[in-house]
Amino acid sequence: MPINSTNKNGQSLLHIEGDMTIYTAADMKNELMTHMAQPCEREVDLSEVSDIDSAGLQILILAKREAEKHGTSLRLTGHSRAVLDVLDMCNLASYFGDPVVLSCNEKKGQ
Repeated sequence: MPINSTNKNGQSLLHIEGDMTIYTAADMKNELMTHMAQPCEREVDLSEVSDIDSAGLQILILAKREAEKHGTSLRLTGHSRAVLDVLDMCNLASYFGDPVVLSCNEKKGQ
């Protein structure tokens, strides 16, 4: 699963689509760490993540630590239902410190 990247005003915007699971973890880790080595602020859009397990969650934690290590920030945005469920189950939403917003459709269970 490729990570789509664009740059805007010195900020790297990353968009992840598909699964963040044990089956995609190795490739995703390598690609994401390449982006983390760049000295800029980062925003990761997770709105199109269809499935995430503990391996995917570990990659997000690693990315957050790498950003802090390099003195930059990493913000998670557009949390999909799958991401919200895992963050809630593991009680990690506050660790990332990003606002978690449900869309109207998600609130209604659609």
